[in-house]
Amino acid sequence: MKIAVLTGGGDCPGLNGAVKWVTKSATDQWLGSKRSMSFEVIGITDGWRGLVDVDPDDPKSLAKYTRPLDEEIVRTWDRYGGTNLGTSRTNPFNPKNDRSEILLDNIKKLGIDVVVAIGGEDTLGAAYSLHKLGIKTVGIPKTIDNDLVGTDYSIGFDTAVNVITEEIDRLRTTAGSHSRIFVVETMGRHAGWLALHGGECSGAYIILIPEHPFNLDEICTLLQERKGREIRYAILVVSEGAKPVGQKEFITSSKIDEFGHVALGGIAKFVADEIEGRTSLETRHLILSHLQRGGTPSAHDRLMARWFGIAAVDMIINEDFGRMASLQRGEITSVPLKECIGKLKLVDTVKYYDKERYNGRRSIIS
Repeated sequence: MKIAVLTGGGDCPGLNGAVKWVTKSATDQWLGSKRSMSFEVIGITDGWRGLVDVDPDDPKSLAKYTRPLDEEIVRTWDRYGGTNLGTSRTNPFNPKNDRSEILLDNIKKLGIDVVVAIGGEDTLGAAYSLHKLGIKTVGIPKTIDNDLVGTDYSIGFDTAVNVITEEIDRLRTTAGSHSRIFVVETMGRHAGWLALHGGECSGAYIILIPEHPFNLDEICTLLQERKGREIRYAILVVSEGAKPVGQKEFITSSKIDEFGHVALGGIAKFVADEIEGRTSLETRHLILSHLQRGGTPSAHDRLMARWFGIAAVDMIINEDFGRMASLQRGEITSVPLKECIGKLKLVDTVKYYDKERYNGRRSIIS
């Protein structure tokens, strides 16, 4: 059975580990002796674009878009961030440029039996569309936003939170030296998990998330109340998708990608300018941007990549196709792909957010 594995959407630490453990689990000789089937694994470069653009009859094209994988090739992959296979935001089912027929034809010509797609809602949405057309697919959850429905965890989230915490720890030295306010912008289009947990872990004074529009007057009041205490500075963490009451998200570019998304950003500068203009408190802003996606995977992301990769192969053996590997209440399981797309796992502001203090809850057990 030939398995094709690909990574789609934004990169993050942990992707290489997932590819490694899909490959190792599928090609493990000891396990193979106990199975009734054997596997061949190929990596598809540049996500769905690789499966669309490859010419199966052209050796040069095959070398560009496909990579044979075995245990020796992937042996050290889990130590590195990013994705060695490459990625893209290609949507083969884009209504404005539907290339699903090409995709199906290439899968058939390449002799692919199963597609393992590692990605977020968009990548897994394409995998589900492929499944509905009769192709055997398995999904692995990946998104630093941790907003996928059906799983408590998605690869990349823990490392991204660690990066946010580390950068804010560094920022405190200059903030304290100059008695400044800093507004730090994190990723998080619709869900505020990154900003919330990054802000909580770094001890941010104020955290602004997309799920709760904020009032600038209230923010400034909180900052004025803190002025004159022993603390010489304040850190605010704001998700890129956060917005003031009555306003929309801040957009950096009106260009729409193949999944219908525009680029968000600029909220940190807006908040910083408003704070300084309203309070005369010296305020700066910092956009972490793609730093959150970089670096080596944390121990937790290496572990989750391993578990999800192994689970994906178990699902193939059990013929659990059209499903996504999942972590629920500490146990690895799987859920139907159709239940994981078209909606997002957002921050429950009643359980996890203090709307009056714009921060994490100070009371957890009720």
